[in-house]
Amino acid sequence: MIPGGGQPNMQQLLQQAQKMQQDLARAQEELAQTEVDGQAGGGLVKATVTGAGELRALKIDPKAVDPDDTETLADLIIAAVQAANENAQNLQQQKLGPLAQGLGGGSGIPGLPF
Repeated sequence: MIPGGGQPNMQQLLQQAQKMQQDLARAQEELAQTEVDGQAGGGLVKATVTGAGELRALKIDPKAVDPDDTETLADLIIAAVQAANENAQNLQQQKLGPLAQGLGGGSGIPGLPF
């Protein structure tokens, strides 16, 4: 309700909603283009993902490769990818969190915890 008993301006509300949608789409596109890194084993394994969570690169230092211990290498890869994904989630919260709040709470975007 508007103070003084007036009705909300529907045209203005629609324009605000359209602007929020455009801002959200722009932020999502920026996330898809931005890359973040994660590493494990003191940098022996590095993973690069986009802000949207797409794995783009995986670098493995030859020192991490022991043919007799592939389990450790697998663990390092998993840890590096998880670290990169955590960084991507933090970036999503930074970019999309304020926009989601403007939409009244949850973003409605799968995979986003807010």
